[in-house]
Amino acid sequence: MAQNLHIDIHHITRVEGHGNIVVNAKNGVLEECRLDIVETPRFFEALLRGRPYTEASHITSRICGICAVGHATASLRATEHALGVALSEQTRLLRDLIFFGEMLDSHVLHTYMLIAPDFFGVGSVIPLAQVAANAVLRALRVKKLAGDLCAVIGGRHTHPIAMTVGGFTHLPTVEEIKALRERLILARKDMDDTITLFKTLPWPRFKRETEYIALSKPNEYAFIDGAITSTDGGSWDVTDYKTITNEHLVQHSSSKHTKHKREAYMVGALARFNVNYNFLHPKAKAAAQELGMKPVCTNPYFNSAAQIVEMVHSVEGAITVCDELIARGIKPEKPYTFSGKGGAGVGACEVPRGTLYHDYEIGDDGRIVNANCIIPTGQNLANIEADMRALVPQILDQGQDKVTLALEMLVRAYDPCISCSVHFLSVKFV
Repeated sequence: MAQNLHIDIHHITRVEGHGNIVVNAKNGVLEECRLDIVETPRFFEALLRGRPYTEASHITSRICGICAVGHATASLRATEHALGVALSEQTRLLRDLIFFGEMLDSHVLHTYMLIAPDFFGVGSVIPLAQVAANAVLRALRVKKLAGDLCAVIGGRHTHPIAMTVGGFTHLPTVEEIKALRERLILARKDMDDTITLFKTLPWPRFKRETEYIALSKPNEYAFIDGAITSTDGGSWDVTDYKTITNEHLVQHSSSKHTKHKREAYMVGALARFNVNYNFLHPKAKAAAQELGMKPVCTNPYFNSAAQIVEMVHSVEGAITVCDELIARGIKPEKPYTFSGKGGAGVGACEVPRGTLYHDYEIGDDGRIVNANCIIPTGQNLANIEADMRALVPQILDQGQDKVTLALEMLVRAYDPCISCSVHFLSVKFV
C-alpha cells in the first residue's frame, strides 16, 4: 500500500543538544531522511591554542558535563604522550576507578531517565516517577553513588580538579575507598533489579549490519588507552585515528560526519560490547544473556542494553580496583615537572558514548600549539542516518505517530551528546 509521510521534529527531546529529524515519503518511496544537527558550533580546539598544557584537561572537561572525566582523561593522556610522562600503577588504578564511576553515572542517567519513559509511554522522568517510583528511586541511588565516587577521586562530581598530568593533586584515603566499596557491594542488588526490569521491556526489533569500532586491549575491556579495533577486521595505533575517522562536512549538520570501511560506523557501548565481549566481567556476560544479547549484536536500539551490561561491569570492576587499592595502600606521589621540551601526542578513551580522541602539539614553552578533538557523537551521526533510512521503509505502514516515535527512540538509543560534537564553522568571504 502506498504511503505518504512527512515528519519534521524540532527538536528531539531527551537528548543533549539540538537536533531535528526530517523524513519525507511519497507513494511509499522514501525521498528524504536525515538528522539535522543545528547546534551552534563550539571551538574548544581554538581555546586551547596558546594555553599552558596544565590547563588543557580543565578546559576540555567543559566540553561535556556528563563525560567530563572522559575528556579530562583523554586530554591528560594526549599531554602525557606528548611529554613522555610515565604513570604509576596507583595513578592507573585511580583513573580506572573514576572512569568506572563516570560510566555508571552516565549510563544510569540514559537508561532510566532518557529512554525508559518511551517504554512506559510517558514523556519524561517526571511522570515516570509516578508510574514506576521504585525504578526512579533506584536510578537516583545509583547515580548518587557514581557521583560520590567521582568526587572522592576527582575532587568533585563534575569537571574533576584533582586529576593532573602524571597523577593527582589530591589523593583519597583508604577509609574513603573502603566506604565506596561497601556502597558498591550494595549496588549489586540495584544492578540485578535493573536487569530484571529492562529484560521485560518491549525492545524494538530492528537490525542493520554496520562496522563497529572501539578501543581494545589484550586482557581487559578497554576504557582508557588501547588499539583502535574494527569488527570488519583490523587494528590500528591511536596515532592513526585520522585514517579511521575520515571527518568530512555535510550540508545539514554543524557537526562533521565520519566513515571508515563503509558509508558509516558505530561507536559506543554496543560497539565496545561487539569488539570486547570476551573481556566483560562474568556478571556482565550473564546480564547480556538475560537481556538476549550476544556479539555481534546489530540492533542499534540495544546500545542502551549494552549500557546496562557495562553498568554491571563497572560496578564489579570498581569493586576489584577498590580491593587492590586497599591492599596496596594510598601513597603520596611527586607531581610531574616540565622538562622544557615539548612534543606531540594522541590520547584516546572510551567515554560513555564511544571512542574519544584528543591530539595535542605542545611547544618547548609548555604551551599548546595545535589541538584536535574528535567526539563520539560526531562519529555516530552518519550511522544514525543510515539506520533511519533502513528503518523507515520497514515501518512505513504503521502510520506517522508510530514512525515518529520509532525514529525518536532510535536517535535516543545512541545517547547523542550533540553539543559536544559541533566543531566547525563555514565562513564565506565576500
